[in-house]
Amino acid sequence: MRVLLASEPGNPERDNEDFAAAAPGLVIVVDGAGAPAGITSGCSHSVSWYAHNLGGLLVGTAVDPSITLAEALAVSIERVNALHGDACDLRHPGSPSATVALARAHADRLEYLVLSDSVLVLDQADGEPVVISDDRLAEVYRKVNDAGERPPLGTQEHAADMRNRVERLAAYRNQPGGFWVASTKPEAADEALVGTVPLDDLDAVAVLSDGATRLVDRFGLMSWRDLLAVLRKEGPAELIARTREAETSDPDGARWPRGKASDDASAVYWAVRG
Repeated sequence: MRVLLASEPGNPERDNEDFAAAAPGLVIVVDGAGAPAGITSGCSHSVSWYAHNLGGLLVGTAVDPSITLAEALAVSIERVNALHGDACDLRHPGSPSATVALARAHADRLEYLVLSDSVLVLDQADGEPVVISDDRLAEVYRKVNDAGERPPLGTQEHAADMRNRVERLAAYRNQPGGFWVASTKPEAADEALVGTVPLDDLDAVAVLSDGATRLVDRFGLMSWRDLLAVLRKEGPAELIARTREAETSDPDGARWPRGKASDDASAVYWAVRG
């Protein structure tokens, strides 16, 4: 099995809030999220700190095939909670959080887990790619978002709009009927999408943060099959480079309204055959 990996911050002057890694029989992407400027988090740690600690602990736990992926995620969330210390209010709704996508080979099966809007793509040996993403966050966005156009990126109006959206989302975060992310509640792991597929049915699997899927699901510039072809032929770094080109062509978000001009982007491509 061959693994290709790339991860890049959306802004080179800021820490990468994504975590991407591979271990024998395992690939993972963790995409950190936190409160925007102007909203307190109740935590003294950064989003990058949370995503990288959760990701590292999850790699160390999920390599054990006797533990389910959901159990591994729950244990890892508990262990990060223990790292916070007394200075952090883990009950605060603005505590750092993360989305997760990971896949693990066990015997003749591929096991996977997806929590929130990171994406896992199964490149089937026969047939179209199968895309696995938790769409509950998108459903909540549709409930709380105004129908009007977003202000231009980089303006005070856009920043205020983002704070307003995040504040409205808080009531739905890690709640029944809302959406679930890895944060301070280990039970969120039980809400993840999990499944297994025969390894013989796959050519490859890709796990991606939502910053690396923009060319497909936000910009509409390629299909999932196209994305897999780029990963297979040119690698994850090329996928991110093409994403940056598209982002740069629309600096104000006029063509593609979005929360960030450029987002942290991570992609791991695992060639099951070859």
